[in-house]
Parts: sequence; structure tokens; C-alpha cells
Amino acid sequence: MLKFNPDRLRSARLYEGYTIEELAKKTSVSKQAISQYENDNNDPSLETLMALMHTLDFPREYFYGEDEETRNVNTFFRSLFTTSKKERKAQEEKLKRLTQIYQAINKYVKFPKTNIPEITDDMINDIESLTMYLREYWSLGDEPISNMVYVLEKNGFIVTSLPTNTKKIDACSNLQVVKSEEKCIVVLGNDKRTAVRRQFDCTHELGHLVMHKWALDMETVTREKYKVIEKQADQFASSFLLPKEAFLNDLIYPNRIEYYIELKKKWKVSIQAMIIRAYNLDVLSYNQYQYLMRQVGARKWRTEEPLDDKIPIPEPTALNKAVNLIINHNVLTPREFLKEINMNQEKTELLLGLDKGTLSEKKEENDLIIELKTDKQDIQKVKA
Repeated sequence: MLKFNPDRLRSARLYEGYTIEELAKKTSVSKQAISQYENDNNDPSLETLMALMHTLDFPREYFYGEDEETRNVNTFFRSLFTTSKKERKAQEEKLKRLTQIYQAINKYVKFPKTNIPEITDDMINDIESLTMYLREYWSLGDEPISNMVYVLEKNGFIVTSLPTNTKKIDACSNLQVVKSEEKCIVVLGNDKRTAVRRQFDCTHELGHLVMHKWALDMETVTREKYKVIEKQADQFASSFLLPKEAFLNDLIYPNRIEYYIELKKKWKVSIQAMIIRAYNLDVLSYNQYQYLMRQVGARKWRTEEPLDDKIPIPEPTALNKAVNLIINHNVLTPREFLKEINMNQEKTELLLGLDKGTLSEKKEENDLIIELKTDKQDIQKVKA
């Protein structure tokens, strides 16, 4: 007989961003009862379970399923100290569920293995050398990178794009260990619809997962330390996307604001980020840097730059292709897939970044039981 899983009730509640008190109000179930269910001191009745299912929007099978043993090591939020604990927990539960679905898909589809080299403390202290080392390790050379999402997916990162439900969270990244294997996850907010912003977000999160994944506990990190690691991740992103020697060779007219538009076409990096990079490489004096930034403000480029509407936005594709392979090759029907992962269609499509309707059951058309007459004699008989 299947056993109610209290951990999954807690996970579903956090996933939806509810406290126990908030869930109690929405379901008309007492706080004490919900606490008992989550602590495995009692099982909900069928009526109560139906109320929980309706409010949390998870199928019945979900509450009786089991998850693979997973350890959440660290989650990196771009705005850690301005994001509520409840919002962070909701995002972390989505990442855990994403990993469990990824593991289910992995039984049928071969994903690339996580491919991150060993990084020492000395390497972290020299970010310029570190980024070139990683570029060489991934055979990227010093050329511009047009699609950082593809680079991450090719090297075994799980990447998805979904609403963060708050402007404070922005992009985030996460390290989990499943069956002794590291799983690196990058979640990109789908509200930042410019290619250059997505490029930088991807690489910033890569910086965290390369430099900081085992280095500290983000739950206890101080505000000062947090500022340090955010600055390091920004430096990593800038250095990785704009490798020093190659970018220096392109800075022919570093004082001309219009010239950065041409550089943006090539490097797929924002004008503001390139100006900062040029200043940090000592190509610009402080006064020159300030002048260019005033030009950016005067032209209203802080919120929307030239080419933002021209450069294609990189989208995650690995999960989408994997699910479509499973369904299109009749390995599983959409209904069978959803049953295996204990999720509903809408939640799954959103979490995996699938096109709406990907997991809809395809209606079978009835076989044709009438046909046009093709014999001339038959047609003449009808006319007569």
C-alpha cells in the first residue's frame, strides 16, 4: 500500500510559496493538522488531501511518490539580502523538482555529463587566468561567444528559463548532489528579454558555480562576504565574455561611444559592460569612463541599448529537445510522462521551459470511412 509522503507535502507548500498558516487558511485545514502531516504524525483524510491537491495544484500521485536522495549544497541569488526567505525557498523547491524531473528524463535520454575542471583557491584569486583556463578547457579560444546558454548545456549544466515571480530574485544558480553526482542548475528569469543581459546572467551564474559552489554556506554568509562574491562573479563574467588580449585588440577607439555599438555586434555584450571592462583594463582613465557613462545616461541606454531588439536571445533547448524525443519517438505518451514525474502539465511545461501544449495528449483522428469516387463510370452514373 502506498504511503503518504510528508516531505512532498512540505515541498509542495514551499514550492507554491505558502507558510503553514497561509496554506491552512486557503484549505480550511488547521495549522496543527498540516504540521502533523508534514512531521509524519498523521495522514490526511481523502477530503483533506483533495483540498491540499486543489490548493497546491499537484496530482494525488505526487503525495505518495518518492524522490531520489538529493543534497542541496548551495543556491546563489543575485539579490540575496533583498529577497525574502519564503521567496528563496520557493525557488529552491522548484530547482529540486527540476532536478528530479531531469533524473527521470535521463533514464531515456543521454545528457552531457557535468564538465567543470578542478579549480584551486589560487586560480580564484586570478580571475583573468581562470577564465582563460576555462575557455581553453572548453575549446572556446578567445573568440566571441554568441550563445552562452548553449555553452552551458553542452557542458552538462541544467538550464531553464522561468518566471521568478519577483524582480528581486533575477537569475539564480544551484548545486545539488544526486547519487554522488554534482548537478549544476542555472535558472534565467524570462522577463529580461535582451540577448546581452541573458549572456551576462548566464556567465555570472557560471562564475558562482565554478568559484563558489563548495566555498561557503550561502545560508550563513555575511552581507560583506556576499558583496565580495557577487563582485567576483561579475568580474568572472566580464573576463570570460571579453577575454583580455582579444578585447584589447578591438579597443581601437575606446573614447567613442558609437564605437561600442560596433563592438556589441561582435562580442554580444552590453555597451555599459564593455565600458566598465575597458576601464578595468586601464584603457580608459576615470574621467573618460565617467564621460562615457554620462553619454550612456543622456542617450537613455541604461534601460535599452542599440541592438537590444536585433540580437537573437539565446534560449535553453536541451530539456525541450529531450522531452520531445521521448514523446515523438513514442517512448512515453505525454500522460505517461506526467504520471512518471508526478506533476501536472502546466507546472511541468513552465518548469522545463517547454512550449505550451507540448505535453497535451494528441487526439487520434478517426479513420476515414468515406472517399471520393475516382472511376469515371461511377461519376457518370451519379450524374445520370
